[in-house]
Amino acid sequence: MDHSGSMQRQGRLALAKGCAERLLAQAVRQGDEAGVLAFGGRAAVWLQAPGRARRAMAVRLRTLGSGGGTPLAQALQVAETTLQRRRRQGAPVEAWLWLLTDGRALHTPPRPRGIDQLVLVDHDDPLAPAGRGPQWARLWQASWLRARALA
Repeated sequence: MDHSGSMQRQGRLALAKGCAERLLAQAVRQGDEAGVLAFGGRAAVWLQAPGRARRAMAVRLRTLGSGGGTPLAQALQVAETTLQRRRRQGAPVEAWLWLLTDGRALHTPPRPRGIDQLVLVDHDDPLAPAGRGPQWARLWQASWLRARALA
């Protein structure tokens, strides 16, 4: 989940937190594993490392602030590396990555390897869109949806 400075505008971070909470609640109901990787400023940090989904994961989301740049490439690399490690340890076979971002990154990184399904949840500004969400979705062969559709 992107928590860069641009996500602060027009309530995008609050919307992203709500979307993430809904996804976590769904994972809990289905007995899935989940993790929450936040990226903003200069780092990508696991708020909750991947594991059995628990409602308590949402608590850390609520305190997450915004600011700084959008280290998207680093976040995707951390997700890929973590997935590879978990698979070596016998983690579930199917891996989904839900990318919640407004697309205000400086560069377009490659699609992470080993991800079975990539869903880009676009928090772009509807009044002055960057338009990267649909472009990245095509490039990465990902599903794309507007954040409001998930809210």
